[in-house]
Amino acid sequence: MERRTRIDIHVHSEFSTDSQAKMDDVVRTAIDKGIQVLCFTDHIDWDYPVEDLAFDFDVSVYQKNIEAMRSRYGERIRILMGVELGMQEHLAGRYRRLLADYPFDFAIGSQHLVGGMDPYYPETFAGKTDAEVYRQYFEDLLADVKAFHDFDSLGHLDYVVRYGRTRAREYSYRKYADLIDEVLKLLIRYNKALEINTCGLRKQLGFPNPHPDILRRYRQMGGTLVTIGSDAHRPELLGDRFDQAVGLLRQCGFSHYCYYVKHEPVFVMI
Repeated sequence: MERRTRIDIHVHSEFSTDSQAKMDDVVRTAIDKGIQVLCFTDHIDWDYPVEDLAFDFDVSVYQKNIEAMRSRYGERIRILMGVELGMQEHLAGRYRRLLADYPFDFAIGSQHLVGGMDPYYPETFAGKTDAEVYRQYFEDLLADVKAFHDFDSLGHLDYVVRYGRTRAREYSYRKYADLIDEVLKLLIRYNKALEINTCGLRKQLGFPNPHPDILRRYRQMGGTLVTIGSDAHRPELLGDRFDQAVGLLRQCGFSHYCYYVKHEPVFVMI
């Protein structure tokens, strides 16, 4: 087990459709910020429902770019190759083949859709209450994790709350515990990590994703694998709220967090 390591293993570059950050700029900024382990996790969301918006990239080119970054900066920072997969039940087989075909170190499984729509867009909530959309989101998440659990860490478990009309004002773990607990059971059964995604703090939720009550429940149920990521799409956000995330882990009863190399966890003491 390693001693305290400053990491960010949820990071996007220009290979993600929603980022313009150059890999070289990301790495140099990470070094300047004292980050010791950096993992690029650019988006692959096949069958994304928004017309003319494709979350996909050439993985061979991506790999070559990461290898170039390692060659240029490898003595100053550990650079890992990851991917963030937008989960949908029917994509499970395709994602398994993708992970088998390329030397990823780390894969995040993320639920970006609810009822086939991204809650980022307000029309997802049209004619529905926040509570109805949130419940459907967790139902979809449970179905998708049952179908596909070849990822290493489950990303931003309650992502949907970032975009509700009332955000978190009427949200709590307890309202959806029947579904969330089933998801957590699957993570523990399949030895998968739960991500602390600090973007929720930037979205003015007052907490990272997932809510601290979910982290506590995961720990109570026996979960021990946790990753930390900023979900940065711009270099200046790298490592955002890392110390706050580590402090939260400590409060929730965790003794370590981890990052992944060749899909194997490397543990870091808190």
